[in-house]
Amino acid sequence: MDYYLNKLVFKMGEAKRRKDLGLPPRKKEIISPEFNKEKIQEKVRNTLYRYPIIPFVFYGLAIVILLFGLFSVIKFYK
Repeated sequence: MDYYLNKLVFKMGEAKRRKDLGLPPRKKEIISPEFNKEKIQEKVRNTLYRYPIIPFVFYGLAIVILLFGLFSVIKFYK
């Protein structure tokens, strides 16, 4: 009776209802997304063909970050 009263008065979610009834949590099946390596490689290649400047920008930024870190370390130990 108490369960039905709570159900009418309060909008109760399934987890709370199961807890009130003393039931264990419901088991969920974990579905992992399908990983398609060839499809991802094709997308990356298409992007690089469309924007050929991307590798130069990426490597340029990496070199700038490394140089900045190197100068910071040298400056710190002076």
